[in-house]
Amino acid sequence: MPATTMSDKTETSECPICTKSFPVTEIEAHANKCIFLTSESSPAKRKRSVSPSDSTHSHRRHDRKKSPALNGSDPSNIPLTKQVIPKKIEEFVGQQHVLGETTMLYSLLKQGEIPNMIIWGPPGSGKTSLASIIKNICKVDHPDKYIYHALNAAQCGVKEFQTIATQATADLKNGKKTVIFMDEIQKFNKKQQDVFLGPIEQGEVILVGATTENPSFHLNRALLSRCRLIVFENLSSTDVDKILKKAAEVMGIEVFSKGDKKEFQENCTYIEEAALEWLGDECKGDARKALNNLEIIQKCFSHEGKVITYYDVKEGVKKSHLVYDRKGEEHYNLISALHKSIRGSDPDATIYWLTRMIMGGEDPLFIARRLIRAASEDIGEADPQALQLAVSTMHGCQLLGMPESDVLLAQCATYLAKAKKSRKIDAALGKAKTCIAEQGTQPIVPMHLRNAPTKLMKELGYGKPGDYTGFMPEQLKDLKFF
Repeated sequence: MPATTMSDKTETSECPICTKSFPVTEIEAHANKCIFLTSESSPAKRKRSVSPSDSTHSHRRHDRKKSPALNGSDPSNIPLTKQVIPKKIEEFVGQQHVLGETTMLYSLLKQGEIPNMIIWGPPGSGKTSLASIIKNICKVDHPDKYIYHALNAAQCGVKEFQTIATQATADLKNGKKTVIFMDEIQKFNKKQQDVFLGPIEQGEVILVGATTENPSFHLNRALLSRCRLIVFENLSSTDVDKILKKAAEVMGIEVFSKGDKKEFQENCTYIEEAALEWLGDECKGDARKALNNLEIIQKCFSHEGKVITYYDVKEGVKKSHLVYDRKGEEHYNLISALHKSIRGSDPDATIYWLTRMIMGGEDPLFIARRLIRAASEDIGEADPQALQLAVSTMHGCQLLGMPESDVLLAQCATYLAKAKKSRKIDAALGKAKTCIAEQGTQPIVPMHLRNAPTKLMKELGYGKPGDYTGFMPEQLKDLKFF
């Protein structure tokens, strides 16, 4: 068969490192592996057992495109979230219900077995960290068994996946399975998601998808039937605290408690343990947010010898979230005076401040919105008609514009000032906000209170009654706001 022989010759290429010939479709993967092996040590040295001094080399990343910061001595160019990302399943923090030592997924990953799975969870809950562990299994622990690819559905199309899936067919004949991590998998619509079905069904591709959206609404039912669903929850404050302490160690920052009796070294940076705990509570279970805040704090106090306290961190993070006042202070002073005059039941002061705002050229809709707020916040259940009048006033201002709508505003503001007052609803709302803010990580919604419009959600236990039948989270069942 000369034609086939000629085709084979034209479709082979010589490796520039070992000078062996390989098919064109395999030469790139072989060359990458060849470069890595020859750059670390000679073949003879690779056969011997790894000594402690060599351990750092044996765990280096095999990425084709290596960042200079990863290979050099300056890690400051690498985001902190990347510096602390786990490589081994034992290093993973949190999600013990699916990744604890007794779980099936933990056992599979320890054995180097990777199932098709969809990881569903909120931002910063560990989806990317699990993907990093799977990547390490493929590239470091079992490089002869797996080929790993990472894609983001928000940045790639169906064609990119199809190209990899086509190559995966050839790699499977050579004994290698292809693992594809598809982040934000919900960005592919349900029709596009059909592209995953064939390669998964044929065993050509192992798909690991990650999403923050409910799979019941955003993912193809046929795809869900082929993948194990892994549900992540918000991390607890304790879990985030562990991650932050590891991050501080990576950054060379020593953690201390307020009661510690120790001498601070001039060439070291320290952070109070309470500061890390505050960051863990403030992030509401989002480890990425906590790490980003810690990195910002570290850069603000990067000079040597600095002791970073709880108050430094709290004030630093709060100031970074301040909103810039673009319209001037007097704009807000006047509306505050109008609102307080209504609250104090002083119609004369109410008309005075309202007229100053109107004559100053204030947007009537801005005033009307504040009157709606006052009608609910300060009058509330004492006179429900006040809210109806305030909403009607805003509609009237939209129809008339200025200057005709000035009398509408005056009529409404005067009515609100003279009306009976009740702040019970606003006070209860304030107590609820304080409770939630101080609690840190929030309790999950009890299963019996969850809606279950899909079969998947019913199987997960949504809407299923249990021993507790109250409407508050069980740990808050005795809490009262009214």
